[in-house]
Amino acid sequence: MIPETISVAALYQFTPFPDPEALRAPLLAACEDAGVKGTLLLAREGINGTIAGEAGGLARVLDTIRALPGCADLDVKFSAAPEMPFGRIKVRVKREIVTMGEPDIDPTLSAGHYVDPHDWNALIADPETLVIDTRNDYEVAIGSFAGALDPATPSFRDFPAWFRANRETLLEGKSRVAMFCTGGIRCEKSTSFLRSEGVEAVYHLKGGILKYLEDVPEDESLWQGECFVFDERVSLGHGLAQGTHTRCKPCGRPYPVGEA
Repeated sequence: MIPETISVAALYQFTPFPDPEALRAPLLAACEDAGVKGTLLLAREGINGTIAGEAGGLARVLDTIRALPGCADLDVKFSAAPEMPFGRIKVRVKREIVTMGEPDIDPTLSAGHYVDPHDWNALIADPETLVIDTRNDYEVAIGSFAGALDPATPSFRDFPAWFRANRETLLEGKSRVAMFCTGGIRCEKSTSFLRSEGVEAVYHLKGGILKYLEDVPEDESLWQGECFVFDERVSLGHGLAQGTHTRCKPCGRPYPVGEA
């Protein structure tokens, strides 16, 4: 067995950055000095990304990020990899740290109710709960929670139009909505969006699928399949173990190892 020597950190924080461009160069330098690779996105609404490196170097970069305004309580999910899952470090300034295309949505003001991974099973097993997977169609294809609804959206930007078009059918006979995503960031926006649409009983999985797979034993889990991740590991399973998928180089979609 190859020792897992590389630490991987998936992180995000919604917080106002009046001048995200001014943060880019110092963050890039901190990552380069620490030998950390991956992608960090900066926007006026905050920071998002996944980075990897040796434990000490990664810890130094995370300390640098936590020192940014509003980032002291940075949301981080850790996992491990047998080798560096990124080829280089990229720090980019974007319009949004996760693109939804709804400029009036502010998760710092109106996100849904967090649900701990250990309480998630009971919530989604209730027949009055509408469970929605907010991820892209190619992510859902390799794994999801039992009974979850797949919007079949090719990108997160398509989620608002899908919900508005199907709202009446979706909510019929349901008293609450529970949503989930990989690490939690898309649910910050999707739950905030539903609340802006007048849906108040909205919940989301705290820490996302990654935290659930880390904390909930496989014999108690309602997760089926593997979880797509945006790095060279491609997918993770229970206990955040390396998955069985690789990525199609031309299209970027995941498929099981051994399949052409």
